[in-house]
Amino acid sequence: MKRSYESEQRRAQSEATRQRILVAARALVVERGYRGTTIAELARRADVHVDTIYELVGRKPVILRELVERAISGTDRPLDPFERDYVQQITAEPDAGRKLDLYAAAMRRILERLAPLFLALRDASATDQEAAQVWSQISERRATNMRMLATDLLATGQLRDGLSIDEVADTIWATNSPDLHRLLVEDRGWSPDHYQEWLATSWRRLFLAEG
Repeated sequence: MKRSYESEQRRAQSEATRQRILVAARALVVERGYRGTTIAELARRADVHVDTIYELVGRKPVILRELVERAISGTDRPLDPFERDYVQQITAEPDAGRKLDLYAAAMRRILERLAPLFLALRDASATDQEAAQVWSQISERRATNMRMLATDLLATGQLRDGLSIDEVADTIWATNSPDLHRLLVEDRGWSPDHYQEWLATSWRRLFLAEG
């Protein structure tokens, strides 16, 4: 019994250390970018040994991927898309307009967490092969998720005639990109509320049939 308790205690301590590393990593990446983030500096900020970072999280590309996954899920662990509350709500909603409203609200929350990390990953992919692989995987999955949403929207029968799954998916993919979020919210000073309202209204105008 004592051995089991001690083992559980060690696991809890390791997880707490892992979370501390990831919190410090996010702050460092946002502050200095991917290239400016070193494992040595991360170890200093998280108050751990460098080997502990490799053991509990991994190399820099793995760390960045973990940060992106956490930003998308909004939790301290990656989630399958169908585990996410907003995906379940969108799937259960019969009205296409409400589906778009729910997704715009979700993207507002996600991009507030994700945008600086996603852009750091994109920049890193230009010179780092491992980061490029992570970027490709995340980007492909994002495109796949847009296609799933487009399929769900078209199944309502409430979209304009002539729209294809590819067109709807690509339009959503482009308009909810971290780049556009940064341009509007950071560069142009839009409030998060304004961004969310614009996103939902734009999608309604682009996709929904009149009447």
